[in-house]
Amino acid sequence: MIGGGAGRWESHGAGSHAPPDEIMNAPDLPLRSIDELDFDNSFARLPPRFYTRLAPWGLPEPRLVAASTEAAALIGLDDGALATPDALQWLAGNRVPAAADSLAAVYSGHQFGVWAGRLGDGRAHLLGEVRGDAGPWELQLKGAGRTPYSRMGDGRAVLRSSIREFLCSEAMAALGIPTTRALAIVGSELPVQREETETAAVVTRMSPSFVRFGSFQHWAAADDIDALQALADHVIDRHRPALRERPDPVDALLRDVAQRTGELLARWQAVGFMHGVMNTDNMSVLGLTIDYGPFGFMEGFDGGHVCNHSDSAGRYRFSHQPRVAHWNLLALAGALLPLLDGDRERARAAVDDVYGPAYDNCFARLMGAKLGLAGAADEALLVGLYGLLQRSRCDYTSFFRRLSALPAMAADAAGGRHDAPLLDLCIDRDECAAWLREWRARLATDARPDAARQAAMRRCNPKYVLRNWVAESAIRAAREGEYGELRQVQRCLARPFDDQPEFDHLAAPPPDWAAQLEVSCSS
Repeated sequence: MIGGGAGRWESHGAGSHAPPDEIMNAPDLPLRSIDELDFDNSFARLPPRFYTRLAPWGLPEPRLVAASTEAAALIGLDDGALATPDALQWLAGNRVPAAADSLAAVYSGHQFGVWAGRLGDGRAHLLGEVRGDAGPWELQLKGAGRTPYSRMGDGRAVLRSSIREFLCSEAMAALGIPTTRALAIVGSELPVQREETETAAVVTRMSPSFVRFGSFQHWAAADDIDALQALADHVIDRHRPALRERPDPVDALLRDVAQRTGELLARWQAVGFMHGVMNTDNMSVLGLTIDYGPFGFMEGFDGGHVCNHSDSAGRYRFSHQPRVAHWNLLALAGALLPLLDGDRERARAAVDDVYGPAYDNCFARLMGAKLGLAGAADEALLVGLYGLLQRSRCDYTSFFRRLSALPAMAADAAGGRHDAPLLDLCIDRDECAAWLREWRARLATDARPDAARQAAMRRCNPKYVLRNWVAESAIRAAREGEYGELRQVQRCLARPFDDQPEFDHLAAPPPDWAAQLEVSCSS
């Protein structure tokens, strides 16, 4: 498949997948109010050197900016539970639930490929976990004040970045991509200095776990083998108990992380998602998308696109993301060496035996579904496709969505009339037409009627993704105290595969005013 051999993991594609049960299942819990949440904090039962207990700072005069009904349902919260005055104080960090155990965790990591030493939750407070129908969800307040790990930071988040994280977390979940979730945003008029003066906000994030690759790296760097073992035991026993039955649970854990990370990266490439800052402290050991900052969704296709303005060397460009994930996994393997008898070949094999096949197989399957094929996509078809996309700078999402409407037989294209919307996206219409002939030749083996195949393609080719200009427009309105646009975008992105005529403008390429938008690590 494309990306094999020496150029392995340089491929790009699109598609969808069945959501992981433990992340996406709708709960059957009885709905309750926020005061009825029963907190636990299993992370707090690790030795005290893993964290610092401290209360969040809170926000003056907080107001609810947005809330996710879907995320709330995962922990059995009633639809209106987040809009009450008591809930607002809780979400702002002004009142910690009685059963919660607020703490900030320590970790380390590589940032842009350079060892950064001790990092940690510099502006996040973990309250504990609440059990949902599919298992426990840790709740964390992001932007709730300084911690011992803030370094030179102020411990705050601003409304701009909080809106981006909230929208993208929930959009990725709706796309079926493993991710942390966002329960709510609370804003305040408290000034926060970034490149300019902005206002403060707190995002309540949810995840089965916030443990990162860098969490293990921290204890390996400190040569604290007991802590390293304790963390591995915590992750295995709490999140992957089946691995305890394997001959070597730590080796099995590393292989599990490699498998999930490979599939996650295939899904990112599939939908055209760019994380922007794939540092090892931003990589989840559960294979979740975590820490939304300078992210982006591909618009005019460019495999070398760098979505993070702070990434001057282009380390995290779109085409390089799968290779960076492999590099990060090897860093995790290095951290786990003391628990693997110091056997470097064994640690490397635990990554290499699993990651490449996981990525390649998932990518081929997703691309097959994306293209409406009966099976996995073949390399020749993909090479031609991505060459076409690169040369034409086609809008990534629009190309595949329009492809979903085309007939399988050229004779049914009515002299090119049905193909015209797709051909119009390409600089060289003849090149596109030639590729369509190859695509239709592959479809000849599929006995499905056009209507069934097209419907299947639409189910894995989103019409709506969170384009940067869409997020920016909602942010500008929210800064003026108008949250209606934000909530409309949220509503649209909750159903990314459905035609929603009232939101057709949100599927458009950037307007002229947004052509020069940039996002950076402060985003």
